[in-house]
Amino acid sequence: MNRIEALLAELCPEGVEFKAIGDFGELVRGNGMPRSDFAESGVGCIHYGQIYTYYGIWATKTISFVSAEKAEKLAKVDPGDLVITNTSENLDDVCKAVAWIGNTQIVTGGHATVLKHSQDPKYLAYYLKTPHFLSDKKKHATGTKVIDVSAKSLAKIRIPVPPLEVQRAVVRVLDAFTALEAELEAELEAELEARRRQYQHYRDALLSFAEDGGSREGAKARREDVQWATLGDVAEFKYGFTAKAAESGEFRFIRITDITDGGKLSPFDAKYIDSLDGASEYLVQRGDVLMARTGATYGKTVLITEDMPAVYASYLIRIRVDETEVLPGYYWHFAQSGFYWQQANSMVSTGGQPQFNANVLKDIRFAFPSLAEQARIVAILDKFDALVHDLSSGLPAEIAARRRQYEYYRDRLLTFQEKTVQESA
Repeated sequence: MNRIEALLAELCPEGVEFKAIGDFGELVRGNGMPRSDFAESGVGCIHYGQIYTYYGIWATKTISFVSAEKAEKLAKVDPGDLVITNTSENLDDVCKAVAWIGNTQIVTGGHATVLKHSQDPKYLAYYLKTPHFLSDKKKHATGTKVIDVSAKSLAKIRIPVPPLEVQRAVVRVLDAFTALEAELEAELEAELEARRRQYQHYRDALLSFAEDGGSREGAKARREDVQWATLGDVAEFKYGFTAKAAESGEFRFIRITDITDGGKLSPFDAKYIDSLDGASEYLVQRGDVLMARTGATYGKTVLITEDMPAVYASYLIRIRVDETEVLPGYYWHFAQSGFYWQQANSMVSTGGQPQFNANVLKDIRFAFPSLAEQARIVAILDKFDALVHDLSSGLPAEIAARRRQYEYYRDRLLTFQEKTVQESA
């Protein structure tokens, strides 16, 4: 029997009491405090948006401040209070909480609720991350594009409230596990970054050739038949299709946002169109490379690796290479290389939104050896790419496994047998 089980057996032999949040705490709804109110110094504040993007389970200092005058009108957060979000664009983030365990009073604003209570603040913040709480808050959530759980609804949600001694024992274990998980994840992230740099170096070396026909470094005789060309010599280009995207439909509608940082087609948040009326010429086929031509992601490419019912949006350019000269996978790997990005960054227009159109794209220069040598290079780089980017293998999968392991033990520690209340005769 571990320490927590022993405490539960001693202090809660009949189970743990579950209480509505409003029965053990006071919920104070925040208001106001747009980001424009932030100051260089003053009273510390937590903006609801920062709870999604910056803070973890607890905080001892804030990254933002407001003037003392503005703070007077805002909801006060005392040491030990929780700041809980009331709105979000998704169900997972709504009701995310950060426990304030700093030494001074701070403030918060709109779309947040302050929970004042006498429980262990970290215990409550940990519990609000569990699937048990997620299931309960679903019942109280309203809205579609913006999800809301009001302070009044939050007050009705019942959670296990064991004695403080049990809460603190749970927190000690979870704090230690959190620190261990963060340390292991940092080590894996560092290893992953090292692999990325190794992959980038090896990719650039494999794709670097001297314009006299020989390879630049570590030359091999079989690579001396390399040809140089501009992309316009070996490919045709077509701008994408303008359409209104829908949540469902017969044909996927590929957008700039569907290209991941690793140059893959994202499986998430796909959009669709129902009809190919006037759009059949925009159907993609296996081997097409789609490139973002505008905005912060200009030049980023994705390779279509399988036949699929899909068209592509207007801010993308379809690059269809002559496969008797260049393998699509070879060009896609080149489009991730340093030499490609040196050219892209020098050619992009910088007035207003960055633009990297077909007239510029056709002037991209690159070298390509025989098709057999291209296939060999692609096979090598595909293996490196899978190790670095594929979430089903390699280090990213290990990082994801560590997170799942942590969540599993957290949820087990925060699962309690509920005390049954016997009705009086």
